[in-house]
Amino acid sequence: MLDQTTRTAILRLREEGHGTRAIAVALDISRGSVKRVLRGGTAEVPRIERPERGEAHRAQILELYATTKGNLVRVHEDLAASGVHLSYPALTAFCRRSGIGYEPPPPAGHYDFAPGSEMQHDTSPHETVVAGRAVAVQTAGLVLGNSRMRFHQHYPRFTRFECKVFLTDALVYFGGACRRCTIDNTHVVVLVGTGRDMVPAPEMAAFAERFGFAFGAHAVGDANRSAHVERSFSHIEGNFLAGRTFADWEALNAEARAWCDRDNARVRRHLHASPRELFATERLHLRPLPLHVPEVYRIHQRIVDTEGYVNVWRNRYSVPWRMIGRTVEVRETLRTVEIFEGPRLIATHRRGIDGGDERMTDPSHRPPRGQGPGPFAQRVLDVEQRRVIDRVPEAEAYVALLRLRGHGSPRDLRWLVRIVSEYPTDAVQPALAEALRYGMADLDRLERMVLRRVGRAFFVLPRHDDDPDEPENDE
Repeated sequence: MLDQTTRTAILRLREEGHGTRAIAVALDISRGSVKRVLRGGTAEVPRIERPERGEAHRAQILELYATTKGNLVRVHEDLAASGVHLSYPALTAFCRRSGIGYEPPPPAGHYDFAPGSEMQHDTSPHETVVAGRAVAVQTAGLVLGNSRMRFHQHYPRFTRFECKVFLTDALVYFGGACRRCTIDNTHVVVLVGTGRDMVPAPEMAAFAERFGFAFGAHAVGDANRSAHVERSFSHIEGNFLAGRTFADWEALNAEARAWCDRDNARVRRHLHASPRELFATERLHLRPLPLHVPEVYRIHQRIVDTEGYVNVWRNRYSVPWRMIGRTVEVRETLRTVEIFEGPRLIATHRRGIDGGDERMTDPSHRPPRGQGPGPFAQRVLDVEQRRVIDRVPEAEAYVALLRLRGHGSPRDLRWLVRIVSEYPTDAVQPALAEALRYGMADLDRLERMVLRRVGRAFFVLPRHDDDPDEPENDE
């Protein structure tokens, strides 16, 4: 069939007075074709109207399409079972031309980003080998829209804490921030809303304000809006993670940073340059970093247990033994755990993997061997209970008796501390003196002795003259 350009040329040559043979020779087509165009008198290509073989079965196809939930293979099988002889290509072509279960794909968008205007952030799950074990990792990526500079890191999980840690490392790596950070609508940054109506969590909005940018979400379903960072995950999985194993998480992220340095220096064919070369221009338009960039940390309040440890995410970290029973502040960063007594730093440890059940012990936090009682007894005698011992001197001698009889465990000492602290001194003091006189180290009997004295001395009901049957209390 002749195209519209050839048909236009035929009509123009006829208007100039040329004959059918001359037009056919000049355009290298048959005279019959020239005559058909001249009879039609128009350059528009006529549409070929062919009967659709599936048109006679449209109602049945629509019914089966709904029944099989859009599975055209099942539709074709059911049609064949009912005696309709329609090939599968003919069926799919009919459905496509009739708009049954098919919509023409929308055109892909094209976005131009001025230098320093936008960066894109997202995460993607992957698998790799860390410390000899196959583990699931969350890959976090940040890509600059103009220069395509990229930075990625890997974490066991990705919460707002890891998000702030990653963005801080990424912005320090780039040396500044773009004015906008585009995320998707399921990100940990989102508090409520989607697209233009997205509202970030207050802590994330404050974090962004510190670095001079704002979070923004693309419209729901518009993944092309963050295509630069989405495309980078495929490259990371197929290039960086493929065939590599890592000693630990720190080694994994160190290699990821080195890989980003090499990848950013690689020339991109569609950019006609490397991201590193384009970044030389974009860097001038980035928002500068704050004068001081503090390390991101989480704060926990903990009470030092009887063994001299604090527990954070099922990992135990030692503190100086004299802090047993006190409340301390724990600052958890990505790599370290710092323990403070008020404003003073008293311990620093390597941060264990969440849920790793690790025990981090600094030998300097333990008391010297053979010098004084154990940590809990020292806490009882020297730290928390000095005022109790001053009030009831027999308590100190009774602790020595417990230790001598082999009952000086933390549980027994806590029991004694409770008895001395909670019951009246007038009842505790004679009970301790009597227990010391007989060398009795049974705390259950000691507490019953205290309770008998409390019952006789402090809970005597007054006698009423109008109640003759009430006996007088001898004491």
